[in-house]
Amino acid sequence: MTFQGWLLIAAFVGILLALTKPMGLWLFALYEGRRTPLHAVFGPIERGFYRLSGIDPDAEQSWRRYAVHMLLFNVALLLFTYAVLRLQGLLPLNPQGFAGTSSDLAFNTAISFTTNTNWQSYSGESTMSNLAQMLGLSIHNFLSAATGIALAFALFRGFARRSAATIGNFWADVTRVTLYLLLPICIVYALFLIASGVPQTLAGSVDVTTLEGVKQTLALGPVASQEAIKMLGTNGGGFFNANSAHPFENPTALTNLVQMLSIFVIGFGLTWTFGKAVGNPRQGWAILAAMLLIFLAGVTVTYWQEAAGNPILHNLGIAGGNMEGKEVRFGIAASSLFAVVTTAASCGAVNAMHDSFTALGGMIPLFNIQLGEVVVGGVGAGIYGFLLFDILAVFVAGLMVGRTPEYVGKKIESREVKLAVLVIAVLPLIILGFTAIASVTDAGLAGPLNKGPHGFSEILYAFTSAVGNNGSAFAGLTANTPFYNGMLGVAMWIGRFFIIIPMLAIAGSLAAKKYTPETAGSFPTTGALWTGLLVGIVLIVGGLTFLPSLALGPIADHLAMIRGQLF
Repeated sequence: MTFQGWLLIAAFVGILLALTKPMGLWLFALYEGRRTPLHAVFGPIERGFYRLSGIDPDAEQSWRRYAVHMLLFNVALLLFTYAVLRLQGLLPLNPQGFAGTSSDLAFNTAISFTTNTNWQSYSGESTMSNLAQMLGLSIHNFLSAATGIALAFALFRGFARRSAATIGNFWADVTRVTLYLLLPICIVYALFLIASGVPQTLAGSVDVTTLEGVKQTLALGPVASQEAIKMLGTNGGGFFNANSAHPFENPTALTNLVQMLSIFVIGFGLTWTFGKAVGNPRQGWAILAAMLLIFLAGVTVTYWQEAAGNPILHNLGIAGGNMEGKEVRFGIAASSLFAVVTTAASCGAVNAMHDSFTALGGMIPLFNIQLGEVVVGGVGAGIYGFLLFDILAVFVAGLMVGRTPEYVGKKIESREVKLAVLVIAVLPLIILGFTAIASVTDAGLAGPLNKGPHGFSEILYAFTSAVGNNGSAFAGLTANTPFYNGMLGVAMWIGRFFIIIPMLAIAGSLAAKKYTPETAGSFPTTGALWTGLLVGIVLIVGGLTFLPSLALGPIADHLAMIRGQLF
């Protein structure tokens, strides 16, 4: 570990904290439907959408209606992308002449991008046409991210409103987030990437002669536009197979830092927006403090392990940290930080190969996802997931003080607690259940390239990533098979929508409640004690469930590495 490495981590956190309130203020304006300076430009487009679709943005919806519209919208997008991928060979903007994808790959990819997972069982530069990348996939990068933020707004309204029957309008929320947040930032972001050397062209490739005089074909395409929303929307799907380790996606140390910042900035801002929505910004800061504590602990362990290197190589007289699977232009510190950021934020983009991390270094990205993607988490999804842990934490606190639990003025009763537990229980059931099936079937065992605990970790990571809607992978797993495409597709759908529906039910239930003023017997939910309790609940409820799988995979792999055993 080096001073420069820790300085990078400190600068990263400091910049994000400085951006939290400005981003939160902008998000709060969209949450309330207020006019912004961008309404002069995008306002006519927004109104045009409403007129063409016959939507009244002021007509609020109950949680059930909000959920139905959200589901129908996502199913329609899924079917659209499936058709684009299957018919790719017949569609224009296909300079490489790629044929349509197989039915199982199209199924997996369509679900993956619909659910904001962006798991990729394919190599983009050798499988997807420019049209498929732009129309079939990037459209989800905007709309799945906008859906996540809209759902967070719905839950915020549940906490903030009193005796209300509605939680907002899904169509208005998605439209405003897309037009006034994601689109304008991505335009500027894409221009920055182009200026930094990221390609943006409709050409499929270019032939060059290297310094050694060898002819080489370089894949090209509209990379910068997809890269911008891939990061800002915590999508993670790379234009190229190497993702953000590819120099055409992430060419410099500066673009690497900006990409990491863009992954977290909306999630940080949403914590402040929540505090503002419920009338107490300290509530948002308390949530952010709990997230930061877990995040920094993960960064410390990963950086420490990767900087320490592989003891097997040390025994052979090769000193230094673990640079396997990492880009020299980033180094160990930036690679370790990126790995923790992307898995804490449900992004899944990678600038290094997680499968090549040390055992405990690779355990932290896996563990981040297994916590439920709530340590900042995906845009919108992270904060509404964390608020479910808030409900459990205040329930535990209520038991300790002997009173009905309350949070931001709302009594937390059995309905909310049961729904929160249902959401949290989905993750271990599907992750461990699907991993068990893959670990004992021939089709599942044909996937991992490694034997022993690391091979198990490759399977475990895949289903953890799918259910957590992350999308990163231990790339030693061969996943482009009917078995894994089908199983992972189902896991991604469950991980997204089996959580959203109970969450919206909680939002509707809370919105209908009256406000309950704090009393001397109320448990404080803004101080250090509350932050510590939140961290403990997230680690215990979200983490201890997975100790058996961790012991079978990364921990066993670490012990084997110490003993000098290779798998």
